[in-house]
Amino acid sequence: MHPANSPAPAGLDVITLGTAAGPAIRSGAPGIATAIAVDGAHYLVDFGLGCTRQANAAGLRGQDLRAAFITHLHSDHVGELPAYLLWNWGRPVDGFTRDVPVYGPGPQTSEMVSHLLAAFDYDIAIRIVDEGRPDLRRIVRPVDIELPADAAGGGPGSTPAMRPFEVYTDENVTVTAILVEHPPVFPAFAFRFDTRYGSVVISGDTTECENVATLAAGADLLIHEAVNLAYFAARDFSSEFLNHQQISHTTPAGVGRVARAAGVGHVVLSHLAGVATDEEWAAGVAEEFSGPITVAQPGQRFVPGRIPARS
Repeated sequence: MHPANSPAPAGLDVITLGTAAGPAIRSGAPGIATAIAVDGAHYLVDFGLGCTRQANAAGLRGQDLRAAFITHLHSDHVGELPAYLLWNWGRPVDGFTRDVPVYGPGPQTSEMVSHLLAAFDYDIAIRIVDEGRPDLRRIVRPVDIELPADAAGGGPGSTPAMRPFEVYTDENVTVTAILVEHPPVFPAFAFRFDTRYGSVVISGDTTECENVATLAAGADLLIHEAVNLAYFAARDFSSEFLNHQQISHTTPAGVGRVARAAGVGHVVLSHLAGVATDEEWAAGVAEEFSGPITVAQPGQRFVPGRIPARS
């Protein structure tokens, strides 16, 4: 049985499990992770600090996980992947018992997952025998996302304008991806989930980027990262760190420009880098975008076309 707070058995439910950038801890919010639930199945994007408990609290059980997606391999996006897999595997924990693909940048994703599973080989082997669980090493299947031809020439210093390309499809969703600009990390992706109930785009980590607007064209919901540059500029951070924030992340006003260019229905800010009030985050977006804006809270649920009430 599923707990009462599980996503509805029919429809689309988007849950911002964690909303904080990292790996620094500057608030009580869990690290970045987002769930897309469709007709009882769900899909996860990124595995930030705290996502395992957050998914459980949201009523999500591993037995209903169809696929996972990693935007890029910065530690604040993948740091809790091993914990999530080990806490959501096998019937004793209502976990997955069949194929779970994990899509991410190649070849690093397959290398990372292989090493993680090898690191926990002792525990996995014991639980297979002692608890009757299936072999986790044969269930979790890393999938390195291959770049299409129009991404040729791309690299840490160059993100080509390109068309979205399909990476996954089943009876519930079609998932497309596009390269975003997050130097020096390459490749880094944004993902779009199209369902019969609506569409949602997750930017991943990126500076203000034309490709995100291309991917998000006409989307119902755009979940986009944001940085408060003034917060970092007022503190004693190194020049290298400040430069990274400037060239690799998006200001709230930049999010507004992307949302306006894409014609999205609703902007949700998540992966918040630095500290600001909700009003300050939203005001920056509103300088450039006249539609609905929400600063996501951990565990908040979104349904395309329905603007959540302020808590």
